[in-house]
Amino acid sequence: MMLEEFARLEKRLNVDTREWKTALSRFLARPPSSSPNSLHDEFPWIFAVIAATAAPHVSHLSPWLSLFCGFVLFGRALLWKSKRAVPRGLPTLFALFGTVGIALEYRSLLGRDPGVALLFLFIALKSAEMRSRRDFIFIIMLGFFLLLTHYFYSQSIITGIWLLISLWILIATLLRLHGEKRPVRQTFGYAGVLFAQSFPLMLILFLLFPRVQGPLWGLPRDAHAGLSGLSDTLSPGSLDELIQSGAIAFRAKFENDEIPAKSDLYWRGPVFTDYDGQTWRARPFYLLGRAEMPAIDPGQKVYRYTTTLEPHNLRWILPLDLPVFAPENSLLTSTFETIVRIRVGVRTQYHFGSAPGNTIETKENQLLLQEALMLPNNANPRARAFAARLKEGFDSPERFSSAVLLHFREEEFIYTLQPPLLPERDSIDQFLFETRQGFCEHYASAYVFLMRAAGVPARVIAGYQGGEINPIDGYLTVRQSDAHAWAEIWLEGKGWRRIDPTAYIAPSRIEQGITAALPSVDTLPVFARLDSNWLRDLRNRWEATNNAWNQWILGYNPELQREVLSRIGLNDPNWRNMLTSLGVLCGVVFALVSLWTFRHRQKESPAQRAWRLFCDKLARRGLRRLSWEGPFTFAERAGRSQPEIGAIAREAALCYARLHYGTGGPKLLERLKSCSARILR
Repeated sequence: MMLEEFARLEKRLNVDTREWKTALSRFLARPPSSSPNSLHDEFPWIFAVIAATAAPHVSHLSPWLSLFCGFVLFGRALLWKSKRAVPRGLPTLFALFGTVGIALEYRSLLGRDPGVALLFLFIALKSAEMRSRRDFIFIIMLGFFLLLTHYFYSQSIITGIWLLISLWILIATLLRLHGEKRPVRQTFGYAGVLFAQSFPLMLILFLLFPRVQGPLWGLPRDAHAGLSGLSDTLSPGSLDELIQSGAIAFRAKFENDEIPAKSDLYWRGPVFTDYDGQTWRARPFYLLGRAEMPAIDPGQKVYRYTTTLEPHNLRWILPLDLPVFAPENSLLTSTFETIVRIRVGVRTQYHFGSAPGNTIETKENQLLLQEALMLPNNANPRARAFAARLKEGFDSPERFSSAVLLHFREEEFIYTLQPPLLPERDSIDQFLFETRQGFCEHYASAYVFLMRAAGVPARVIAGYQGGEINPIDGYLTVRQSDAHAWAEIWLEGKGWRRIDPTAYIAPSRIEQGITAALPSVDTLPVFARLDSNWLRDLRNRWEATNNAWNQWILGYNPELQREVLSRIGLNDPNWRNMLTSLGVLCGVVFALVSLWTFRHRQKESPAQRAWRLFCDKLARRGLRRLSWEGPFTFAERAGRSQPEIGAIAREAALCYARLHYGTGGPKLLERLKSCSARILR
């Protein structure tokens, strides 16, 4: 538009002044906005976009891929600095190499991890093809898409803050490409204003958009890979990795803040009945019937609580032992495991009621009792002989159980996370009579084996024991390091009774936690042995903040949405009411933002104000500027009508054009103002 206007003015006015021709030649010398030279200064912005959107993926991608993409970006930066082009064909060769490498690494190009790896590769390689504005915009759009993939791996507060900063950089880069070359601070300020304008709309959509139960999209099969938690098998050493993790398994909030004693905090997970001599296996959930509710002592207190379970990709939802009622859409099995139909792949809340203690008093299926007596043939002969000898002096299962536990206590058994390796065959014999060092699963397995060898039905239970109260928010935090294994035996007329051999070998494990029970040389999470009060307080505050984020942001499900909307006066918030409110509020926000933008745009710049004052003075002389007239058209008409002010009008129009459309400075503004003063003479 400006080029055509300048050319038309020169032809119509035949201006011969040196100043006019100098201005026109400078304007014509400017390169087109889409030329490579004009985009050279935008390369650092694109590099910042790639770094912000791709860098966090380095932590979970293969090292070779991160190094390869880093090499590509480093080489592209060197070529940019030296103003040299990328050799043709090289990006294609790199793309082929990277794609083949990803296919070999992940054995597929489909799924979460290979898909993210391909995006990571493509955004790095696209930097080698940046030649036009279209390529720059393509990288920005790819960056927007790549931001979403970070939530496949983490949904923490840190991730959210990082993505907001990355979004800010992306918006600023778009403004840089489509607008003038403003200072960096001004560009980011403008991007921040746009982001602030969108925040009310984002908040309304978050609160009012109808929620669905479960995630909005299905994740690929490998999306839950790497989740830590219990397993459906148990063998010596299988809990070691969990114990060394400080990750949170779940949080529990008790009604009225009534929390059971620490010795009663047994969180029930899988029940193991099948034993092959080395590994315990849980019975498949589809073979488990529904539980017959046990008789609860009328004096036994029932605790009501809500757990927020972290994803572990299994079906157990870990209630406090013993659950008396289970959440909706769950099953309390005949072994008193609480399972759900769909694996727990997202953070989920469950409401329970439990009566902790030995309260499993119910009739038992004879088939289950027979399974609770089975042992592999010819395995662990020394343990069998020991059980037979010990049983001769005791006439009841209770007394025999007490004798076994007394043996654990009085002999030199050691509770440790680093026991010697046991052989695949006769591992119980090796543990009981040779090494005598083990962790909770070693003692639970040996105890159950001895009870079965003596004809007492017994089984191993895995779960968590204990927990730590966070004084900031009152939640009981249970970590992976609280993983535990114990046993249950069947007593005729009394039902199943919980027996924890660890309580006899290392009682501090039950009363004070894992840190007090293990030797100082054993490896534990960094925060497990905190001695500093301020560090412990800092951890509690950070975890309380994360918990609030999980409860109110990530856990904003249909139930919580109904509760929040009812508090703000939206009774019976069905989807019709929510969509109506959503439409009305979005319309109000759009109107307010539009009004604010309109008022903001109506503010005159100093150049516009000076030009308006000049036009007002000409209007007093009978030369009123028409609404459609540009500055040079108006100056031409003024010169024809009143030749004595033609030169001043052309000078004022040129100053205003440079100020408003170009890069004029304060001196040019003063010159425009002087034109107004000269009109009065």
